[in-house]
Amino acid sequence: MDNKTYAVVDLETTGHSPTKGDRIIQLAIVFIKNGEVGDKYVRFVNPGQEIPAFIRQLTTISDEDVKHAPYFEDIAAEVAALLEGTVFIAHNTDFDLSFLQSEFARCGIDKWIGKKIDTVELSKIMFPSSLSYRLQDIAEELGIPLASAHRADDDAEATAFLFLACMKKLHALPEETVNLLHRRSFTLKSDLSTLFYEALKRARKKSLGRDWSFFRGIPYKNLSTEQQEVAGELHYPEETDGKIKLFEKAYPHFEQRAAQFAFMDAAWQAFANRDEVIAEVPTGIGKTVSYLLPAAIHAIDTGKPVVISTYTNHLVDKIMDEELDKIRTMLGVPLTATVVKGREQYVSLGKFEELLRIADESYDETFTIMQILVWLTETTTGDLEELNVSGGGQLFVDRIRKRSNALARDERQADYHGKLLDRCNHSNLIITNHSMLLADLNRERMIFSSLAGVVIDEAHQFVQTSSRLTETVFSYTNWKYVMGQIGSDAEGQLLYKINTLIHQYGVTRYREQSQLASALLKFITLFDQAVGQLTSFGPESRNRQQGNRMVFPLSEMSGAKPLFAKTVEALSDYIAKAEAYTVEVSAQLEQLTAHEQAYLAEWAYWIRELTIKAGEWVEIFLDQQNDNFTVWIEKDKRSIPGSLTVIKSTLDGSALIRQLIDRFKEERTGIVWTSGTLAIEGNERFIAKQLGIADTVPLLKFDAPATFYEGAEIFIVDNMPDIQQVSQNDYIEAVADAVIQTVLATGGRLFVLFTSQDMLRRTYDLITESEQLEEYALFAQGVSSGSRMKLLRSFRQFDNSVLFGTNSFWEGVDVPGEALTAVIVVRLPFSSPEEPVFKAKAAKLTAEGANPFNEYSLPEAVMRLRQGFGRLIRASDDKGFFIILDRRIETKSYGQCFLASLPDVPVKKVSLEHMVNELENCYNG
Repeated sequence: MDNKTYAVVDLETTGHSPTKGDRIIQLAIVFIKNGEVGDKYVRFVNPGQEIPAFIRQLTTISDEDVKHAPYFEDIAAEVAALLEGTVFIAHNTDFDLSFLQSEFARCGIDKWIGKKIDTVELSKIMFPSSLSYRLQDIAEELGIPLASAHRADDDAEATAFLFLACMKKLHALPEETVNLLHRRSFTLKSDLSTLFYEALKRARKKSLGRDWSFFRGIPYKNLSTEQQEVAGELHYPEETDGKIKLFEKAYPHFEQRAAQFAFMDAAWQAFANRDEVIAEVPTGIGKTVSYLLPAAIHAIDTGKPVVISTYTNHLVDKIMDEELDKIRTMLGVPLTATVVKGREQYVSLGKFEELLRIADESYDETFTIMQILVWLTETTTGDLEELNVSGGGQLFVDRIRKRSNALARDERQADYHGKLLDRCNHSNLIITNHSMLLADLNRERMIFSSLAGVVIDEAHQFVQTSSRLTETVFSYTNWKYVMGQIGSDAEGQLLYKINTLIHQYGVTRYREQSQLASALLKFITLFDQAVGQLTSFGPESRNRQQGNRMVFPLSEMSGAKPLFAKTVEALSDYIAKAEAYTVEVSAQLEQLTAHEQAYLAEWAYWIRELTIKAGEWVEIFLDQQNDNFTVWIEKDKRSIPGSLTVIKSTLDGSALIRQLIDRFKEERTGIVWTSGTLAIEGNERFIAKQLGIADTVPLLKFDAPATFYEGAEIFIVDNMPDIQQVSQNDYIEAVADAVIQTVLATGGRLFVLFTSQDMLRRTYDLITESEQLEEYALFAQGVSSGSRMKLLRSFRQFDNSVLFGTNSFWEGVDVPGEALTAVIVVRLPFSSPEEPVFKAKAAKLTAEGANPFNEYSLPEAVMRLRQGFGRLIRASDDKGFFIILDRRIETKSYGQCFLASLPDVPVKKVSLEHMVNELENCYNG
């Protein structure tokens, strides 16, 4: 490392705004010299005001701690002297440095001048796959000690070690990567270019490592398809003693569960007899390991792979990262497994290199490119989901996805997706997701054939996946984004570059240029008219709206088809002219520079995107003959036309599923369907019917151990207002009050589950405005920023957190132990009768002479409530309360169906006051 002195600074303050009177309460400076952490300067600071309650809780710094400390005015000159001549480092310099500069100015001290380094910016580049860049998160990931987060002394020291970890990673990169990073570093927000320059000088003195290959000058980690599958003969342990011996190898404190062994036997029989079985296996049995073990043994015995398919890529990765090592330990063999996701999940190095040749980049694009350059030196999969990029960066990532199997020769050597497919041929297990499995029906080169068996986990989600695969979506913002890439001829835009290119190479096409502009204008005019009709139309009746969200079937909108047809005709005409526009200059490809070739490739890319859009337009707005589909419009009154979305979805996805299963059966492949929720009282084959599984296929139900749910209780709050007898405002007020009282009684760690985003938002706003939960960490899906998994991580990090979630939080999230103490169900999870898919399915059932409530609405809601309960108890020693605020569960005849579907745990019908007293006694007694 160079001989500069780095000053790593962290501040704790009473708030974020020094101009509004916020002050420093603790300051720490840690110095780094010659690559080592050295002297430290730590001071409490008297802010001259009371420390807010939230800050006291966050930092554990009390008014007593700062009572006799100096004011900042007393130490300002000393701090300025310590920082003079150093490089300023902080984990978010925008806060720490700007706050410090403001305080210097207030105290009459000259502004600090020098170079600054933001470790948030640096760590995002150096560790592009980290889940979070909050200091405590990335410190934990890298094994950096951080005794007390939000204490300046500990935070500053952790930041210093984080900086050193980043430098170590930077110095290990190949010279070519560092060179590419350095070229782009001058537009960053902090002075990282000096770090990259020093690293580049150092890299030039190193010998070239053998860990990297090169694609058109871009280093990437060597790819290997070498994977020797394990073959031979293993014996499935038929006897209980044999099973116990295997499990004890991976689980030193293993406790035998009869249901677990029974499910294992059922899965083994399905594989061995090339049969089909459907099994409900609740939490507490150890479902995943129970099908992986027989699957692994059968794959090794037959020399063919078993496919494991689950709902999301997150669950796919969890199996790969957490479960397979246990199976290897049990069997004592190096079991081989490959994760395969959809083609577009993987990077196209050809497209990435092409975009690097285009000099015009936004900050987000530059930053994302730098992250990808580092990531390529370490990824072995090329799976773009490994990257943690900004929202703007995601647009760039979407442009470098692999979209075609037609590759140049040098691309084939660096084709991550292709290499993984080759590995499948030598794997015992192939781990994938439902979408990938179903999409095999449309592939020229089938991936999942000649198998030893198939396991479909989270089977109840297979129907929704099938429906989504046949779904077509029109998004106004997405269309405008694509149109904007090629529509503007302003200087610096793509069309301007293409026009310059055409004139430069002596192909003067003023007439064609005018025709192209006219065709675009005609299309945009018609497009805007069509969007105008879509946004202005909409039933005004309140029952069609959920707050600001409006949803209604496209079929209710009459007379617009001619306009839709003219719009796509105009688009097709524009596409034809845009394709022809570059034909002559493309013929001179060999004379073009690399940059110029990249502009032509970009033009062709966006024309292809528009061509896809044209097909989607026809599919949604003009092809409405099939009665197995429904099309609906969604928009938000607060954001029109930006929120406009039109969706076409199938009403029955079972046809696609049956087609896939029939193919497996022709190959005599054993099939195991499983999930924690497959059957409900009185309609045991509800999911099986949706999946198109024949009645002759046995449905096996396994029970969790008798003691598994001992720590659970169900409360039905019987003095809540009747949801069907009061206004929504009154009900929301009652819900907000119930949530506040429950949170105060338990100390937080609650899920509050809604069925409506509008009701969630209004309840959350009401609770926030009341200020009664000021000292709690509140996270709300669709309100707080971040994905579902990010919200879940944030929820886990606070002892006093509350998470407000809608549909996707009813299942598929795992919060074991004391991190979750209660789940509040705001209303029974029936689908809204005005939701277009539900409405169309109900109409179809009615036409067939069936009762849509009994056959579809009720069982779907019961399944969802079961899944909601499943969030609460994830292990036998978990304790928690399942709180139902919707009185219909006791006042309606169908309420018993919901209760009968839940595990056999105590159910108490009590007033809110009585429940709160019980909770207080439990948590404060």
